[in-house]
Amino acid sequence: MKKLYFNQNNIKPSNSLKRAWRWQKNRLTTKKDLSYVVPQAEKKEIEFLNQNRTDFSLTWIGHSTFLIQINGLNILTDPVWSKKMGFGKRLSEPGLTFEQLPEIDIVLISHNHYDHLSFWSIKQLKGNPMFILPEGLGTLFKKKGLQPYMELPWWESTNIKNTKITMVPAQHWSKRSLRDTNQSHWGGYILSFEEEVVYFAGDSGYFPGFKEIGEKFSIDYALLPIGAYEPEYFMHIQHTTPEEAIQAFLDLNAKTFIPMHYGAFRLADDTPKEGLDRFNNEWNRLQLPEEKRIVLTLGETHKKDV
Repeated sequence: MKKLYFNQNNIKPSNSLKRAWRWQKNRLTTKKDLSYVVPQAEKKEIEFLNQNRTDFSLTWIGHSTFLIQINGLNILTDPVWSKKMGFGKRLSEPGLTFEQLPEIDIVLISHNHYDHLSFWSIKQLKGNPMFILPEGLGTLFKKKGLQPYMELPWWESTNIKNTKITMVPAQHWSKRSLRDTNQSHWGGYILSFEEEVVYFAGDSGYFPGFKEIGEKFSIDYALLPIGAYEPEYFMHIQHTTPEEAIQAFLDLNAKTFIPMHYGAFRLADDTPKEGLDRFNNEWNRLQLPEEKRIVLTLGETHKKDV
């Protein structure tokens, strides 16, 4: 029998057939305005990204895909350039093309869902990256002929060029086929180099683990999901609402919030505009500092202030 993986406190997604039928039935009668498209950056720093091997930078490509440049490494998170997700077309173009990327040194995969793991996208990347994976996912990468790879259980770390990469918990699940539910784990990553600490949350519902992560690490940048939360009775275990994402940010005691996981695919009933509006409204209601919120456009690069 293959090993199965679980959430903290054995919390399970509330995706029963009854709830799924209720969701799909309501979806047939509910129309949403999908006219808003997350904008592309006015200026894309392609030359800088391809030459940079010294400065820290973060570039949002779309959904959960970021190019993170840290300690001379080019690190890509959950690379997905797919034009469709299921039967739905992509809502916005990726912020960078494959040709505009530098050679990739490391690819971080949070879990095996199709909107976070696209083997077609991975095979287009320049370079010969090391794949850092949650425990149990290496078998699939081996079958696809993708190496080298390294599996990490929760709270375990590896060091690459003095950059520490730690797998941390998330509240989610995994599945790519009818017979592989929860046969590989899921999680987020902490990237640590000197004074720069980046937390890439992957995909998660709101859970006590955010506070635990914040107690163990002093986080500069928290890349947190704000989309795919509606209907909440179906999604709340596995995806944070925008308000819960802000509470997670506060639990983490991080310095800067960068939202992700919205705008590329219609995975649930919320729209990109709704998610972003709820995020901004809650931020303003709580009167949080403006400098702690960075909402990137697609292909926009954030650099550390000198």
